[in-house]
Amino acid sequence: MDVYFNNLVSKGLVLMALIIVGATLWYTNKLANKFKIEEKKKVALWAKATKELSDINNLNYDVGFVFEVVNNNTTVPAIQTSDQGDVIAYRNVKNTKDITKELELMQRKYPPIEIELINGTKEYIYYKDSSLLQQLKYFPLFMLLIIGAFMLIVYFAFSNARIAQQNKVWTGMAKETAHQIGTPLSSLVGWLEHLKQKGVSKSVTEEIQKDLDRLTVIASRFSKIGSSPNLELKNIVPILEGSVNYMKKRASSSISINLDVPEKIIMANINVDLFEWVIENILKNSIDAINAKGLIKISVTENEQFITIDMLDNGKGIKKPLFNEIFEPGFTSKKRGWGLGLSLVKRIIKDYHKGEVKILRSIPHKETVIRIVFDK
Repeated sequence: MDVYFNNLVSKGLVLMALIIVGATLWYTNKLANKFKIEEKKKVALWAKATKELSDINNLNYDVGFVFEVVNNNTTVPAIQTSDQGDVIAYRNVKNTKDITKELELMQRKYPPIEIELINGTKEYIYYKDSSLLQQLKYFPLFMLLIIGAFMLIVYFAFSNARIAQQNKVWTGMAKETAHQIGTPLSSLVGWLEHLKQKGVSKSVTEEIQKDLDRLTVIASRFSKIGSSPNLELKNIVPILEGSVNYMKKRASSSISINLDVPEKIIMANINVDLFEWVIENILKNSIDAINAKGLIKISVTENEQFITIDMLDNGKGIKKPLFNEIFEPGFTSKKRGWGLGLSLVKRIIKDYHKGEVKILRSIPHKETVIRIVFDK
């Protein structure tokens, strides 16, 4: 329900942003066209006034008014030229040092307004958009940037809220699981001692002890989720060997699990319980992905900064669009499953060990490689 609501809100925000952008573009374009028409009228009026001033025999106009019209253009850049192309006058031109370049720009922008003088010659007025109109044209882009920034802020706010909610669920579930396991575990330890005192076969009590030790490890793992686990400098080779041996006993004999470690000592800052959980979860997924006979291979390499663990299997593979999705809580390709194994892997590696886990490559029934990288 929360995922559906978040998707609905996201789509609503995108739709709202598109409506705002569309309305802004439409209104701004309409406004810019009006400004453009008004500026053309202003230049035309200036041309008419210039023509009137050139007619010294015409006494049927108000000279003061004409001068006011000519001088009133304080925004539209314009250049007046003779019919030979020589610059006669200009107004509101910023680059006066290179007036020829400004004229060329204006000639490419709009057709000139023609002034026919009383002596039969012609003059031309070239112009371009005022700085106000240019700013108005860029206004939609400015609005788009603001809306984009707003959308990013909203997205990150929703994303952080969703992650916080997931973390709360994770923590609560893990703590409750550890608590639920702990109660019968304590009782079983007591019953085991009782069986030993009763003289039950040692082989039986040893197997029960192994299962109790395993349950203790599981409870310890869950108790560490949601808190900051202690990292210790450990040799990961025997830990990997232990996880491999544990999973070998629980996998089909037709599946071979190999560990390739060139060095016998590879030190890293890890939490042993959680690191084992990561390896076992990935191995379990690899085993489930292999239908019959198969191979699982773990390769470890290191350099001065990083340790890299590649876990390869020849199972059914993963489609490329799902490379990131498989690490999300709830995602599973199995008919029965919670989809928590690989999401736990990502959480433990990324949040607790400050590393990275990803699908390096996948070729169906040939090889799928999950890579873990973390600092030494």
